[in-house]
Amino acid sequence: MMSQLATNVSKRLFSLDVFRGLTMFLLIAEAAGFHHNFSELVEGTAFSGLAHQLHHHPWNGLRFWDLIQPFFMFIVGVAMPFSMRKRLASGNRKAVTRHILRRCILLFSFGVLLHCVYSHALVWELWNVLVQLAFTILIAYIIMHLPSRTQIAISIGLLVLTEILYRTYNAAEPYSQGGNFGAWFDMLVMGKTNGGHWVFINFVPTAAHTIWGVVCGQALLSNRLVVEKLKSFLIWGSVILVLGFALDVLNITPIIKRIATSSFTLASGGIAILTLTLFYWAIDVRGHQKNWLRIFSVVGTNSIFIYLFAETVGAQWFRGFGEIWTKGLLGPIGLPDDFIMVVNALLVLFIFWYITYFLDQKNVYFKV
Repeated sequence: MMSQLATNVSKRLFSLDVFRGLTMFLLIAEAAGFHHNFSELVEGTAFSGLAHQLHHHPWNGLRFWDLIQPFFMFIVGVAMPFSMRKRLASGNRKAVTRHILRRCILLFSFGVLLHCVYSHALVWELWNVLVQLAFTILIAYIIMHLPSRTQIAISIGLLVLTEILYRTYNAAEPYSQGGNFGAWFDMLVMGKTNGGHWVFINFVPTAAHTIWGVVCGQALLSNRLVVEKLKSFLIWGSVILVLGFALDVLNITPIIKRIATSSFTLASGGIAILTLTLFYWAIDVRGHQKNWLRIFSVVGTNSIFIYLFAETVGAQWFRGFGEIWTKGLLGPIGLPDDFIMVVNALLVLFIFWYITYFLDQKNVYFKV
């Protein structure tokens, strides 16, 4: 029974669609302006702590929003073995490799172009998540044919390499703001550093997220019993989660998302694995595939498209368009501006969501 179930769910993981869709839903909510406007509305109230969780931690610490990029990179890794299986069924390895290279080049290009949109000028900046993802996908693909233990060993090696680079460059204060290896490397590659202390070299440690996703995806496709899969995910997710926080608590390596320290990568990776475990158990194993979950899954069907759309046209045009209606209708009745802006963000978010719903209904999917 359980082995048959494992075979059935390996054909299509609705839980992965929901996990991906929820992650993308939160990303486009930020582009719609919800996070910022909600924070403005509840500042100084009992909800201000909740609002802080929708923003990155300024340096040493971990907030909910710090998990979104690790989730995204991890989910891409989980999906890779499923995509690989489909492509190998209709082609050969060389064709798959060409597809991966093309995908990575496009992601890199989109990431660079997004910074040009943000700056309203031609700039050479490599901090966007799509640029990072281009490298992590390539690294994960190169080694995904190796045994799982070897892949895990390589991922740990990337974290050790990160430790060595940072500690060798600045032995006294390896993780200081602006005076770390990542900032130095940015000056070397881009001739500038990021005002928020993000660094391009983050793709080295966070490649572990995509690699761990690949390993989990391969396990889900295997003929192992479902209970064995769940057990291994729970154990390894918990182990690296505890290890990541232990490194921080013991003052060995601080958890810093902006430079993707090894402790951050471990802690966030552990949470990603445990979240996948929960979704997989609740949705695919227990069979709780409720229709309302499609609210999130449809967003994931065109994830890269809606991210690019929301960050460009959506953020620059739709937010202003929405204000015509929200301020025009709600302003005259005396509602405060902060509240109106939250309503406006929700309206724009609904527009973003409906675009993905419409495309899904028409079976239109933009693939990279």
